[in-house]
Order: sequence, then structure tokens, then C-alpha cells
Amino acid sequence: MKKAFLFPGQGSQYVGMAKDLFENSVEAKEMIKTADDALGINLSYIMFNGPEDQLKQTEFTQPAIFLHSVVLASIIRTINVDAAAGHSLGEYSALVASNAIQFYDAVKLVRARGKAMQQAGIDNPGTMAAIIGLTPDKVSQCCIEASSVGIVQCANFNSPGQIVISGSVDGVKKGMEICKANGAKLVKELVVSGAFHSPLMESAKEILSEELNQTNIYDLRFPVYANVTASPVTDKNKIKKLLFDQLSSPVRWEETIINMINDGVEEFYEVGPGKVLQGLVKRINPDVKCVSIDKYSEVEKYL
Repeated sequence: MKKAFLFPGQGSQYVGMAKDLFENSVEAKEMIKTADDALGINLSYIMFNGPEDQLKQTEFTQPAIFLHSVVLASIIRTINVDAAAGHSLGEYSALVASNAIQFYDAVKLVRARGKAMQQAGIDNPGTMAAIIGLTPDKVSQCCIEASSVGIVQCANFNSPGQIVISGSVDGVKKGMEICKANGAKLVKELVVSGAFHSPLMESAKEILSEELNQTNIYDLRFPVYANVTASPVTDKNKIKKLLFDQLSSPVRWEETIINMINDGVEEFYEVGPGKVLQGLVKRINPDVKCVSIDKYSEVEKYL
């Protein structure tokens, strides 16, 4: 029976995150302090105390979720996983868990990614929207029709009938209208700071490329399934290109989970804040086991 870690992405943050880990685990405390020192900011204070508006800023959200996730994965001793995957930002947590990127390097890389994406959202304003109840092909066709008024494309293929679109404000709003007219059960604009996983992230890709070029990538301890391909990666030389492409490419999450199950994974552990991925896995395949590990009380049994 194969086991896999899953790591959440942006949107899973909450005020108070990882505080109980800091208070109950010496190793967690050291890692969190190391992250504060590496970034030159008191990230842990923002995580523990907020305010929420500051924690929701992409440049803080991304390293906060990453830190919470990686600390948990590091103190879990008794789960030996065979693979991992992460949703967007979570792919960085998965790569650290697999030893492909060192923690100290990754926390700085993630902060740079968050700042670059936040700035891209300012320079090229856009938005995102959730589409419920249509097939991927139908949503993709609706985006093609809507692109006559602005940039819009599928950004996240999350689970059956749950797809997120991303692009310019005009393009996404037109896409929402067309999806609704084509029978979508729910169309909802998301509160985001930019059009993630769309061409409007091109300026962020330039900055990320520079940061990636300065980051050492090591042999993977186990395969990490990439967002861009939904396939397992074992070649360290492919990592940087996949992370670069990820910023403007769709997250193929449903396909990723299906591929992991087809490759023999029967137990998933969502490691990090929230339970978003647990919900997606249950919608993709309700027969596989998926456990969420967020709080110290949930990790204790695995120490």
C-alpha cells in the first residue's frame, strides 16, 4: 500500500496557524525561527497573531503556508511516503519533503515567488472565478469564446465539476457569463490579488527564473507529481522548468490525484493548514483514504 503527502496552496491560511507546533515541538520552533531569520521578517508573528489582512497578502501568505506545511512534514516520523504532490504553492513544500530543495533555500524562494506574484497582480490586474458543474472541455470552450474581450483560461482543474478560471477582469467576467449560460450550477468570482496561473503572471516568471537559477536542486527521495504535467518527476534537472511554467499554466489537480491512485497510492495525508485537499480527494475518489494533519494534536500520533 503506497502512501503520499499532499500539500495545500494559497487560501488555506488562518490566523494562529502553526502556533501550537511552535509551542509544543522544539524542532518546529527551530525551523520557524530559522525561517524568520532567513527572510529578515517576523513571519511567525504574522502567522500567530495576524492581522488577517496582512496574512492574506500573497507575499506573506505563501511563505506562511509553506512553513506550516514543511514543519509538519519534518516532525512526522512514522509515515514513510512513496510520493508527494502540492497544489500550486504546495509543490514547493512537496519538493522540500522529497529533499529536492533545502528548507533554507526554499523559504526564500517561496517568499520571492509570493512577492513577485503580488506585484504582477498590481502591474497587470486580473481576477479568478470558480465554475461548478461543467466539464473541463466545456469550460475551456467558454474561455476561448470569452477571450475575444480579454485574457481568460482555465487555471485549476480541482475535482470533477470544479474548475477555476483566471485572467483579465473583462475576460473572466465574460467567461463567467458564458459558463452560466452553458449550464454551470455555480459561478463565483474569487477574492484574489491577481490572475494566478494565467499569462498575466509573465512578469513574476522573470523574477522567479532569476531566483530559481540561484537555487540548488538535489536528487529526489521520492517522486513529486508536478502541477504542469500531472506526472511524477524523478529527474532533478526538470524541476526548475516545471516550477517556472507552473506560474502561468493550469494546475492539473484532478488528473494528478487520479494518476497517483493509478500508480498505487491508497493513503493520502494532507499536510498543512486547512482541509481543502482532503475535500478534493474525496470528490475525485471517495474510496481512497485521506487524512488531514494540521494541528499538533493531529500530528502527535505520528511522532
